[in-house]
Amino acid sequence: MTIWRRNRSWLWPAFFIAPGIILFGIVIVGSSVQSLWISFFQWDGFEEMQWIGLGNYIEMLDDPQFYISLRNNIIWLAVFMLAPPLGLFFALLINQQIRGMRIVKSLFFMPLVMSQVAVGVVFTWFYDPSSGLLALFFEAMGATAPALLSDPRWVTLAVVFAALWPQVSFCVILFMAGLNNLDESQIEAARVDNARGWKMLWHVILPQLRQVNFIAIAVTVIGALRSFDMVSVMTSGGPFGSSDVLAYQMYSQSIQAYRFGYGAAIASVLFAIMVVFISWYLWRMLRMEKEGA
Repeated sequence: MTIWRRNRSWLWPAFFIAPGIILFGIVIVGSSVQSLWISFFQWDGFEEMQWIGLGNYIEMLDDPQFYISLRNNIIWLAVFMLAPPLGLFFALLINQQIRGMRIVKSLFFMPLVMSQVAVGVVFTWFYDPSSGLLALFFEAMGATAPALLSDPRWVTLAVVFAALWPQVSFCVILFMAGLNNLDESQIEAARVDNARGWKMLWHVILPQLRQVNFIAIAVTVIGALRSFDMVSVMTSGGPFGSSDVLAYQMYSQSIQAYRFGYGAAIASVLFAIMVVFISWYLWRMLRMEKEGA
């Protein structure tokens, strides 16, 4: 009891955090290590695993579909980086004290309540070149709607813009929470110094939203890299693999082609990309915090 009383300032938090850490270690870390181990084998999920070393990774470097998936992930990442600034813009817009703005705020919760599958189905209907809303718009303009989901040139952009809608809404919610926690004394002091508009935003509001911005960018990048649901629902990687991404290629190779070793190798590469980005981003944020201090 004496030891407990002396150390309860950190034993109580450790007691409550321990189940989460154990679960994270088993489910996330353990699965990641096991996936990395499987990537060195040739395995169909049923028969005995055969050690091939770096064979799966060597095959990956010669696989043109891998580079298509990687290119599409880069497109996802580039388009998804629009989500944080758009989220901040809409958060600032709907944070105004205007009548009816509460209804507008509630509309931004809709994409978050809907599942990714539902969003994918809705946008599949929207892109339908025969009876979708896009077709009606082109018909009103006297033109024929393109079959975006059947065109290898545009299919990836069509899917990623569909996925951008809920991502922007997520960033709006994050920035709304950050705006509600701003230090009013700093804002009032800035107003006394005649700070308005862009000066107020850049020098007073954005520095206080630095942590929220960090979360928004990190979650957005991770969401772009692990994109799977929308691709699966809207195109299944088609046409002819042109909309494939690394996460969906990992699934198709593992579950559909029964090549668990090759799928694990793709998963390991995707995980390595995420780790490199998160490590670099954390280092950059810590450096900025030290320089700011």
